[in-house]
Amino acid sequence: MLASDASRLARIALGHVTREYPNKLDHVLRGPEDLRGPRALHPVFYGSFDWHSCVHSYWLLTHIYRLFPSLAEADEIAALVDSHFTRENMAAEVAYLQQPGRGTFERPYGWSWLLKLAAELTQHTTESGRHWSRALEPLATAFVGRFLDFLPRTTYPIRAGTHFNSAFALALALEYPHAGLAALVREKAIAWFAGDRDCPAWEPGGDDFLSPTLTEVECMRRVLGPHDFLAWLDGFLPRLAERRPCTLFVPAEVSDRSDGKIAHLDGLNLSRAFCMRSLARALPSGDARRPIVLESADQHLAASLPHVAGDYMGAHWLATYALLALTSTSTYAERGAPRKT
Repeated sequence: MLASDASRLARIALGHVTREYPNKLDHVLRGPEDLRGPRALHPVFYGSFDWHSCVHSYWLLTHIYRLFPSLAEADEIAALVDSHFTRENMAAEVAYLQQPGRGTFERPYGWSWLLKLAAELTQHTTESGRHWSRALEPLATAFVGRFLDFLPRTTYPIRAGTHFNSAFALALALEYPHAGLAALVREKAIAWFAGDRDCPAWEPGGDDFLSPTLTEVECMRRVLGPHDFLAWLDGFLPRLAERRPCTLFVPAEVSDRSDGKIAHLDGLNLSRAFCMRSLARALPSGDARRPIVLESADQHLAASLPHVAGDYMGAHWLATYALLALTSTSTYAERGAPRKT
């Protein structure tokens, strides 16, 4: 990714990460005392239209800050994160979770993005980055606890192309350095997906922003060793070299980018590009499938990358998925870093 791309995406996120309204709260009202605005409820993650988009917009900013420390926006990013990632602010976010009626808050999408943000911050070597990581740790610990409680009780995966997708949540959660969580994620992924064969890829749905098919591939790529993953892939998508299922290779058409649900389809194109590029890295260099998925990734990226800064219904979150697609660095989990217990 070029510095100019990073600068563009950072400017988009800086433009909305502290924009409080409009706002779509995931908030159970237990009484009139709960009638408060986004910033009063969430002193850190109150912008970007909704809580999870604010979380992954901070991931975007801190990821770019680490990759491009000389970027023109770096000082602004640092000042922003410094002012929000304080012990007091994070304590308020944790306290919100601990109140009755908050057990399903942002489950599982927001949980997994928070852990991906926390994993990102563990890689920062500057004093600022270490400070941000320490500040976020209590909230990350709270969400690890939620995963450890929730996953054993979850009998069936959710295969939707939206926030409830189980494979995407597992894939992101695996990045956080916690041995107990990693073991449970791998156990669940294998239980849910290892036996899947000959996927029909009935997609896209009308408001998908994740590919149920390719998100499962990405999850299993992270969970299985290289040999086992390729064997699983042969069974799951046996005709991939023939560009089948054909639905995976056609970018989604976005008819109305001012409609928040239809605008999800730009995210589908970008997240497919991300998954396809990740898959290509896992395929041997001479594998006939490799150029096919790389070509399709480029087509999906070209279909939606020009639209990440358009209507606010897409602009408040699409840059994150553009960054996922544009970067090809390995995840924290893939580097074998020491893990917390």
